Amino acid sequence: MNINAEIEKLDWTREPKGLYEPIGYTLAAGGKRIRPRLALLGALAVGGKEQDVLPAALALEVFHNFTLLHDDVMDKAQVRRGRPTVHIKWNENTAILSGDQMMIEAYKLLSGVQADKLPKVLCLFNKMATEICEGQQYDVDFEQRNDVTLAEYMEMIRLKTSVLLATALQIGAYIGGGSEQQQHALYDYGINIGLAFQIQDDLLDCFGDPQTFGKAIGGDIREGKKTFMWLTARNIAGDTWTTDNKDVPTVLQEYEHLGVRKAAEEQIAALTQKALHSLELLHANQYTQELQSLAHQLSARTK
Repeated sequence: MNINAEIEKLDWTREPKGLYEPIGYTLAAGGKRIRPRLALLGALAVGGKEQDVLPAALALEVFHNFTLLHDDVMDKAQVRRGRPTVHIKWNENTAILSGDQMMIEAYKLLSGVQADKLPKVLCLFNKMATEICEGQQYDVDFEQRNDVTLAEYMEMIRLKTSVLLATALQIGAYIGGGSEQQQHALYDYGINIGLAFQIQDDLLDCFGDPQTFGKAIGGDIREGKKTFMWLTARNIAGDTWTTDNKDVPTVLQEYEHLGVRKAAEEQIAALTQKALHSLELLHANQYTQELQSLAHQLSARTK
């Protein structure tokens, strides 16, 4: 199934344009479409049908993009996927309100799930949504703290990033008729590729190509975010680490000197292997093989 084609079928040419046009703008920017892809693969991996999962897959993608609109406002991000963010192209009020409408649209799409499956899907979706908000709040709180631990950070990105990937897989597997064991195995796979994905994002924010990455390099440093890179540097350097340094070239040079890039790459590799191990609990087929390939692709991505 071509998920982009399905997303393009969604109609955002409604009135008032100021509410719906930013939604169309956001979804037309593309992206990796990982969440809907995982939902479909979760179903196919357990012998289910793509068409049964499509409403949930679309809901997950619209919900994900809603979080990005609000996230960009909170982070004061200028660029998303190589284009001006909604709050820059329009304004903050538009980004907030269009984001709110995207959340509503996500639930409208979710209501298309077959009736006997919908109650549990709603429970899973709502749990995911709550955890994402909790993760975002931790992220905000961490900006004001210099005593954040690496364990706290890993829990924050589990909530903020991983649970959406994991829940997409679990919802797909549940709708597709998968057993509890299969659902949990796919959920665990999603958690670990999500953790690897976020650490790779931290790495790319420091050492990626801005043309490929789609965002300015060093944004996390300028904003004082406690990322895997920052926390690892502090753990290695100890009392000599300057917690308030936001000069990007200086911090990147220190990261290289301390071996932070290597530490991040090793952690990404370890999490990828944990994800692949979870797939061993499923019967091997072309879709579990695709999930294996996806794990490797995400760990080696450049954008």
